[in-house]
Formats: sequence, C-alpha cells, structure tokens
Amino acid sequence: MKSSCGQYYIGLDHLRALAAFMVFSWHMFYEMFHSYQDPSFFPLSLFNEGHTGVALFMTLSGYLFAKLLAGKKIKYTAFFWNRFIRLAPLMVFVLSIVGIQKYWSGESLYPYFIQIRDGMIEPVLPNGGWSITVEWHFYLMLPLLLFLMRKSKYALAITVGVAFLLRIFLQKEYGDLQWFSYWTIFGRIDQFLLGMIAYQCRAFITGRHYLVAGSILAFSIFYWYFDKAAGFWFNPSYPSNRFVWVYLSTVEGFVYALLIAWYDSSFSHSTGKVSQFIAKIGTYSYSIYLLHFFFYQKMVALMATYIMPASNLYMAFCYSVLGFLMMVPIGFLSFRFIESPFLKLRTKYLITAQAPVVLEKDSEIRTESMAA
Repeated sequence: MKSSCGQYYIGLDHLRALAAFMVFSWHMFYEMFHSYQDPSFFPLSLFNEGHTGVALFMTLSGYLFAKLLAGKKIKYTAFFWNRFIRLAPLMVFVLSIVGIQKYWSGESLYPYFIQIRDGMIEPVLPNGGWSITVEWHFYLMLPLLLFLMRKSKYALAITVGVAFLLRIFLQKEYGDLQWFSYWTIFGRIDQFLLGMIAYQCRAFITGRHYLVAGSILAFSIFYWYFDKAAGFWFNPSYPSNRFVWVYLSTVEGFVYALLIAWYDSSFSHSTGKVSQFIAKIGTYSYSIYLLHFFFYQKMVALMATYIMPASNLYMAFCYSVLGFLMMVPIGFLSFRFIESPFLKLRTKYLITAQAPVVLEKDSEIRTESMAA
C-alpha cells in the first residue's frame, strides 16, 4: 500500500497477495484432510506447505524497508509510531473478537490476558498474531541493520551467517529446532536480512530471468521433497528434530529475495484491471491474513456440504481459490473501516534536506545548507 512517504510499488502488492493465498491454502488443506497428503504435481507443495507464505511476507518486509529507508535519515520515533498505527488497530480488533469468543464459551479470560501480555515478546498471539510479534522485533532491530548496511556491503551477509551458525549450535545442543526456527526472530532474521541484501543487489538481479526461473524451479522441487517427507507437522512429529529446520528459513529467504528483487525491478507493471485487482488483494492481505482464521473452517464445512468433500489436493486447491476470493470482500471491509481510519494519524519519518540556498552579496556568492 502507499506509504506515508507517498511511494507505492504495485509489484510488491502482487507478491503480498501470493503470500496471503499460500498461508490461506495451507490452513484450508489441513482443515480438509487433517493429515499428510502426497502431492503428485510438485509445485502444489508450495500450497500444501503454504506456511512458507509467512517467509515471503517477512522477506518482503526486509526488501521494502531497505528500499524505503536505505541511505536516508530517519526519525525513528515517527517510524515506530507509523508501524504501530499500521498494525495495532486490526490486531486489537482480532484480539477482542477472540476474547469475546472465549467469554461466550465460558472460558476464563485471565489466561488469555496473560497470553496477550506475553505476546508482546513471545510468539503466542492468536490468529497469526505471532508473526506480527516477530515483525515488530525486526523493526526494533532495523536502526542497527541500516547502520550496518551503510558501514559495509558485507555486514548483512555476515549477520545471516552468524544466525545460521547459532541455529547449528542450538540444533546440536537441544535436538529439535523447529519451534525456534519457525516461530521466532532468531529463525526468521535470515528472511528479513536477505530481503535487504536483495535490494542492495537488485542491479545484478534485474533481468536475470533464467536465474530466477531456475531458482524457483529448484525451490519447488526442494519443497516437494520436504513435503514428501511429511512437511511441517509429521516429519517425524511436531516439533521436528530434522536438520532441515537449521537451513529452511535461509533457503526460503534466499529464493524469495531473488523473486522479489527480480519482480520489482525487471518489469514495468501493468495497471490494468487484473493487475489492479491482484494488487488490491495485496493491499487487503493483512486483513485477510488475520481474519481468515474466523472463516476458513466454516468455508470447508460449507463446501463439503453443498458441493462435495475434497478427495484430493487438486480439488482442495480449487476450493482454496474459491475460499480466498470469498475473503476479498471481507478484507476490503476490514481495510476500509478498521485499518484506513487510523492511517490518517501517520506522520512523515524521513528527514529530507532542502535544496541549497544561494545568496548574492557584493558580487560574492555564498551557499548555505538548510537542514530539514
């Protein structure tokens, strides 16, 4: 969506729409089958294991904020305020609805309030809110990351390496790493950083169609093998002790970073009806992401009752497309009446220098720099 700086990148909203659909399809698939389903068509694994859409969201955040902020002076208090205004209203709405549901079902609200309190630091907020906690941890680290980015072109890559080595150590020390790698900033930091690195390297990535196509193909095959090994939940159980959880976030971040930089910088994106429609879904993706938890189970039940139960992943994929399209008007209403009103409270956070003022006096020219 359009930032407070007035910049808008339609291609990035296309990718947001894809990320939201991947997450939505994962929950739909699991609700339909409640067990592992073997995908015979390998790209379908990216939707059968659609949790990888969260990795795309986080890599997008790293790329976007590098694009908006790299090399610029920033008022960080205003930046944090803008991010709070962007994320908090809908999150508070969702937490309130979940609380009301618990109250009407007779549950004690005290444990829920403790969960919300802990969710400021730990990834325990409901309805996908855990990922907003991780995103906020990235924002808190962003000043340091931008500083490192200015100091050395290798600093972010070194940080990725340090995070990777930390996960190897923890895998050897504790055995299973899935929770740590999937749900926390220490596992996800690779994706934010690789998004930022992709922005730094965008000149190399632009127009490299075969490189990106080959990477996406290899990634799809990799995820097919990961999926055939029973994927997120059943490899061999949750949490998993497989070594894949050491490097999975790095692989996701690398491929998605290539995709984002290539898609953003290699094309002049259409503003036609189809492009605009997909971009609108991207604009509503935050609402779709948090609110679909209230609807997808009911959608599956309705489709099973009035159409037929899904008997394979191909039918489940079609149901996911239908259900996702049903979420679009809900996302629109949420964006229009919950998110948008608060966006008026955003402030400018970039410090821009005015053009030099030239003063003439007694044939002598002096230039004064005016700080913004």
